[in-house]
Amino acid sequence: MISPIAWRTPPRHYGPWERVVSLLTEGLVARGVDVTLFATADSVTGGKLHAVCERGYEESDEIEPKVSECLHISEVFERAGEFDLIHNHFDFLPLTYSSLVDTPVVTTIHGFSSDRILPVFKKYDGRAFYVAISEADRSPDLDYIATVHHGIDLEEFTFRPAPEDYLVFFGRIHPHKGAREAIEIAAASHRKLVIAGVIQDEQYHAAHVAPHVDGNRVIYLGSVGPEERNRLLGGALALLHPISFDEPFGLSVVEAMACGTPVIAYNRGSMPELIRHGVNGYLVTGVQEAVDGVLKLSELDRAACRRDVEERFSRARMVEQYLQVYRKILQQTELEQRRPWGYYTILSDTPGHKVKRIVVYAGKRLSLQRHRQRAEHWYVVEGEGRATVEGRELRLAAGDSVDIPRGATHRMENRSAADMSFIEVQTGTYFGEDDIERFEDDFGRA
Repeated sequence: MISPIAWRTPPRHYGPWERVVSLLTEGLVARGVDVTLFATADSVTGGKLHAVCERGYEESDEIEPKVSECLHISEVFERAGEFDLIHNHFDFLPLTYSSLVDTPVVTTIHGFSSDRILPVFKKYDGRAFYVAISEADRSPDLDYIATVHHGIDLEEFTFRPAPEDYLVFFGRIHPHKGAREAIEIAAASHRKLVIAGVIQDEQYHAAHVAPHVDGNRVIYLGSVGPEERNRLLGGALALLHPISFDEPFGLSVVEAMACGTPVIAYNRGSMPELIRHGVNGYLVTGVQEAVDGVLKLSELDRAACRRDVEERFSRARMVEQYLQVYRKILQQTELEQRRPWGYYTILSDTPGHKVKRIVVYAGKRLSLQRHRQRAEHWYVVEGEGRATVEGRELRLAAGDSVDIPRGATHRMENRSAADMSFIEVQTGTYFGEDDIERFEDDFGRA
């Protein structure tokens, strides 16, 4: 399990990705799964902890983030052979190691910080396995093995049937999260607002938040830990979540509802997947609609908010869904033989013939080789390849085929920007790997 190393796992206060990793890791350990957590050395887990970084780089000015990230990721992949599966929660960088190891890699994509990182995900699409954290956050350019909503530890959140008289904003102080709009909503509703969260944009905070903080109508607490989070969310009339971006998930939304606190959120991103309008909160499009929602909070049943989280966003549900993902990946890869150029799956293996489905990664090629004891027939099923047979080059698109006589030198090359696949039918007296005589090879095996 690869956790980010900006913060400890689990975080002391802020660190949503690290929090999810901790919840999943401890849930898997409780189910009897052997988990090695790669995180900071001060992390806490019931599994096996392995660390090369003493503490999170956001928690110490002495740590160089890029150096720590390189050491952290390389440590995982240098030990890849020890694991059945690598689960990456560390964004796109570990993907660049994934084709160097045989161990399957599943990556939970915790949102896209920018479209500029998408090329990395696209490059390894089809090699790694991707999990989305909401349907709204799925990229149309990628293939996903599943969508798994985050779960929370319900025992950390106390149901409060009777709230106090304040609204709460719980999140990063950044234009995307809408602290400025939350202040406007609270003022127009004539309600006190309590703000908690790390300051990620100093200029935004100085211009739009700090001038309104008076310790009375608007209170700023900074970043708070688990106990204060539970008290703060549970005591609120509602959580205000006026986001200005398509949020991939929103842990604070689910955490508030676990306390019985409804959520008033701008209708963007994953919010319709979390909030059932008129049941556990209101989906709105602007400040005035949010104010109207505040005035209608008495119509919502706080017990229904809690029940909805118990049914849809428990840690147990998240753990079970990830176990299903792991099983599916292992079933898909147990018959696959990974190679530097791609992989193959054996479809049939009898004394008289052998059939493989071979996938060649974009820009890769097999070795130039020949066989003494078998002939082959290649049939392209997807993409486009370049077959070389006895020095003659053939362009093969989907539906095209070529015969490889016994003893003929041959290779398949994929010059395109997407993976290609073909069916290989072997006929002869022997189909072992030691019947491969390599003449040229891009990976030093000739």
